Amino acid sequence: MSGESCLHQLQPQTGPIVSVSPVACPKTNTCTYRGVTGNKYVQLNVGGNLYYSTLQVLTRQDTLLRSMFSGKKEVLTDKEGWILIDRCGKHFGLILSYLRDGFVTLPKSRQGIMELLAEAKYYLIQGLIDLCQEDLQDNEEKALCVIPFITSPKEEERLIQGCVRPVVKLLYNRGNNKYSYTSNSDDNLLKNIELFEKLSLSYSGRVLFIKDVIGDEICCWSFYGQKRKLAEVCCTSIVYATEKKQIKVEFPEARIYEETLNALLYETLPVPDNSLLEATRRRNNCCSHSEEEEAVELRERVRRVHVKRYSTYDDRPLGH
Repeated sequence: MSGESCLHQLQPQTGPIVSVSPVACPKTNTCTYRGVTGNKYVQLNVGGNLYYSTLQVLTRQDTLLRSMFSGKKEVLTDKEGWILIDRCGKHFGLILSYLRDGFVTLPKSRQGIMELLAEAKYYLIQGLIDLCQEDLQDNEEKALCVIPFITSPKEEERLIQGCVRPVVKLLYNRGNNKYSYTSNSDDNLLKNIELFEKLSLSYSGRVLFIKDVIGDEICCWSFYGQKRKLAEVCCTSIVYATEKKQIKVEFPEARIYEETLNALLYETLPVPDNSLLEATRRRNNCCSHSEEEEAVELRERVRRVHVKRYSTYDDRPLGH
């Protein structure tokens, strides 16, 4: 092993090695580290993760590591000569890469970047701190999701036919009523809108959510997969009061969850897998379920399947 650019991480030992005491003990010692040459390789044990790096890399920038390896601060070593650093070693490889090259590819997840930022602050690496903070700020300024509003039938067709993802559309137009609404219709209308927004925030990366404000219905859900309509859930009906007709708006939460899950089956080709198909089947037994109980059950079944199959996505489970 030779050359400054060579960095080797060994397999971590069983269980992390943690030491917070500066007092020498039989297995560890404190000392002032003074390397012989800039190219000398140093053995590092960072929270149980083992690394090799050179003194030239570790002292290149004005950081805590330079203080440790230029003799300004004491370091803790074990009997085999590994220098112990009492920090999580998960992102230490990125720390070394930044010190060596002056740049690094940041973790994909926001959580990973925040973890790396915490380590950069500990080691006082200002350039890496700025890089992480800029990326976090850029992500905050990006919209979580974009929901198109349909302004014409042609636009609706273009959106659905041009999208490879499943599509969920909510037609919402309270002004289409010909009669008065029942007492709880406004509350149910808001519940439909709130559920649409919750689903769109959780699944905007996998499903195209669109709103229709020009259709003839008052509240209606439509579900599309592979560019064809799969199902429709109309939430309005006409009821007859004593002397007049009224419009009733319902909130069929369980049915909406079920059809959304069915649409997700068409996210992959050629056919949905058995685990997702099983999750969408309603239980056929002698026990009757209320709409609320059925919705709770579907949310839990969806959550289990989502966690099992889509654990790599940075999304929240459906219904949360």
